[in-house]
Amino acid sequence: MEEDFEFEFTEDPKFSVERYEEMIRNKDQYFFDAQAFENIIDYYIEKNDPIKALQVVDYAVNQHPFAAIFFIKQAQLFVATNQLDSAFEALDKAELLEPSEADIFLIRGNIFQVLERHDEALDNYNKALALAENTDEILLHIAMVYQNIGDYESAVASLKKCLEQNMENQDALYELAFCYDVLDKQEESIQFYKQYIDNEPYSYAAWYNLGNAYHKMAHYEMAIDAYDYAILIKENFSSAYFNKGNSLVHLDRFSEAIEVYKQTFEYEPPNADTYCAIGECYEKLEQMEEARAYYKKAVKMDSKLADAWFGIGVTLDFEDRHFEALHFYNKALAIDDKNPDYWFAIADAQYKLGKLEESEKAYAKVIELNPLDVEAWLDYSSILYEQTKLIDAIETMAEAIKNNPEAAELYYRMVAYLFADGQYNEALNCLEIALKIDPEKHEILFEYLPQLQNNKIIIDIINKYLL
Repeated sequence: MEEDFEFEFTEDPKFSVERYEEMIRNKDQYFFDAQAFENIIDYYIEKNDPIKALQVVDYAVNQHPFAAIFFIKQAQLFVATNQLDSAFEALDKAELLEPSEADIFLIRGNIFQVLERHDEALDNYNKALALAENTDEILLHIAMVYQNIGDYESAVASLKKCLEQNMENQDALYELAFCYDVLDKQEESIQFYKQYIDNEPYSYAAWYNLGNAYHKMAHYEMAIDAYDYAILIKENFSSAYFNKGNSLVHLDRFSEAIEVYKQTFEYEPPNADTYCAIGECYEKLEQMEEARAYYKKAVKMDSKLADAWFGIGVTLDFEDRHFEALHFYNKALAIDDKNPDYWFAIADAQYKLGKLEESEKAYAKVIELNPLDVEAWLDYSSILYEQTKLIDAIETMAEAIKNNPEAAELYYRMVAYLFADGQYNEALNCLEIALKIDPEKHEILFEYLPQLQNNKIIIDIINKYLL
């Protein structure tokens, strides 16, 4: 008897599965101890076969009706097969047998979280927290509930507790970075990750998140240093290479960025976003054929990547192939018609093709989508002026100033239009405002109306502000 018991207790998991499948084939009933049943259930879970795993649970419950573990396993499998009511029933049975088992409350909390019953989820997670030995994953779940209800401060507090329990919890590190980003607390994020790194200097995730925080603060050199540490610790960390490339772009170090972007291909398959980023770098270097080649690779991989279609248009526009450029701008616009940059490019291309009415309509769309685009207001009004729509140009400039009251360029342009319309007093008043905002930009006025350089009144007013 002792030998039989010892054999059953140490039964190899593979042998347990073979015995179970033999039992099913023979339509027989074999006895398995609890551990053997757990091994068989886990085998089918690993094989991604929850239906067979549930069948094993039924046999296990019949042979071991007072083992809470099988009702817990049953609940997990019911969740996996979207049988949530049955999962609740299984958890209730498990709780009757083992009310101090933390997993019962954790799984129940997970179900409530899926159902967006946040208070009940938190209640169960807190019960699990009081019972469990290892609490970092539970604290992570609690943080996710707080995120779902928009309470990011509480989420941060929970994530910090999670990391106190387990400093290697990578998910918590990334979620904490996300919360700091939503709260726009990049400086606090930087302080946290620097302190974290003091204790865990080999955490590539911490260095990576520190780099992201520096990047968002526009500290690109420090971001690059942080990404380099992340890469040093984890050589195949493709996201760190990609983000390092982005920081290099912000520093106008386009050739270096291209090399870094290409390094991602050593550790993951090429993707459309990276091809597009490389294309943009070549575009900035005015190597348009190379840029176009990478943009084409991007759209071949993802035909819905609007920026890549747009990039092809930009390279053609640069080569004065404006009609061809319009085709690609419109393809980008068909994907994202709320992008003011696309409308601006179309407006500019239409203007270069001499299609002033079409250009005017496109500029009107730009300022509708982005009324803070000073350049668009200037170009739009200029087209109106060229078509002798002087009153319309003045009204457009007045609207531009209303939206951008600190933009000296707009006032200087308004001065030119008012002089052209014979509204001299209004023009001089506007000139005074422009000079108060930025006297150094007064040359803009002469670029547009050179004849005003001979106007003594204007020169005297300008000199008053330059002295």
